[in-house]
Amino acid sequence: MSGKFIAMIPARLGSQRLKKKNLALLNGEPLIAHAIRKCFASNCFDEVWVNSESEEIAEVALAEGANFHERPAELANNVATSEDFVGEFFRKHECEAIFQVHSIAPLLTAEEIKGFVETYKQGEYDVLLSCILDQIEVAFEGKPVNFTFAEKTNSQDLRPLQRITWSITAWRRSVFLGALNQRRTATYHGRVGFYPVGPISGHVIKTQTDLDIAAALIGVIGRQA
Repeated sequence: MSGKFIAMIPARLGSQRLKKKNLALLNGEPLIAHAIRKCFASNCFDEVWVNSESEEIAEVALAEGANFHERPAELANNVATSEDFVGEFFRKHECEAIFQVHSIAPLLTAEEIKGFVETYKQGEYDVLLSCILDQIEVAFEGKPVNFTFAEKTNSQDLRPLQRITWSITAWRRSVFLGALNQRRTATYHGRVGFYPVGPISGHVIKTQTDLDIAAALIGVIGRQA
């Protein structure tokens, strides 16, 4: 692959469960700043962009050395989908692929970002999704998914489930936009791969409790957010 790789950090100001979530402080720094720094530390990207409608977030992004993409106001509400704002970003930026790095997964490490990008390159994927491998019995609507009621299987022998975390995601620009032009779902279009991250790296912040848990985890394991 010889095209440009862009890190894109989505960060709208409005959030329902945790107000101004992307500006919430963890270890004394806004979540959005942690994400930007890790993208630079991974040394994987030609450009790092923050995608937001907010001037407050723009100030943080520019102070951290990232570029700022101002998304339209109609794509900054809780009705607009990720396909809407990712598609709008793709139309404005020529590249081979974008890597969406979520600020709400602050325990994802720069090394994991680097490993994710390398996996994308080597696997020739159009979509690469981060996931947690859950190797435990799981049922859906009362029916077994990865086990059977007919016998008891040791947990270590179960087929692990791939629970998507959205900590980091990659999309190939041509395939994503091609799907949108055909009015198809672009998020999972093309060759899809899965990249496992640990349960700590897959921890996402949507509530104050989630933020408190992240702070506690940092204190216990000594990981830098």
